Amino acid sequence: MARTGYSTDITGDTVARGKANELPISPKHAMEIARFIRNKKTGEVVSYLEDVVAEKKAIPFRRFNHKVAHKRGLSGWDAGRYPRKASKAYLRLIHSVTKNAEYLGLDTERLEIVHVAANRGRGFEGIFPRAMGRASPKRRETVNIEIVVKEVQ
Repeated sequence: MARTGYSTDITGDTVARGKANELPISPKHAMEIARFIRNKKTGEVVSYLEDVVAEKKAIPFRRFNHKVAHKRGLSGWDAGRYPRKASKAYLRLIHSVTKNAEYLGLDTERLEIVHVAANRGRGFEGIFPRAMGRASPKRRETVNIEIVVKEVQ
């Protein structure tokens, strides 16, 4: 498992961060969620992502939206989806970052996400057996996610 550093150098007494490497989720879903939750409070992000897992609210797809259907309830954008697996991974990471902030003595009610990045991880190679002794390659994609939160006044 590749261990990489953070892509930003945000430091200080009111900053907590967390990272998850090589999660088996869709990179496109992870990037759309990262764009959506940036600069939001952690409490409202957690409640929104729980609604996404329950398929009550959708994540707007702004970049990877080719042939993506319109979803009800999106403000300012029409195309969206319910990326449940990626939302669960983000919820787990946000809870981890919140615990890191609590350990550092920060107020967990006033945390704001100041940086979030989702990058493609390494792909696991494999083969898919076909008829007549042939085989096709298959590749399982992974994602590296990092979140930095800051206590706001």
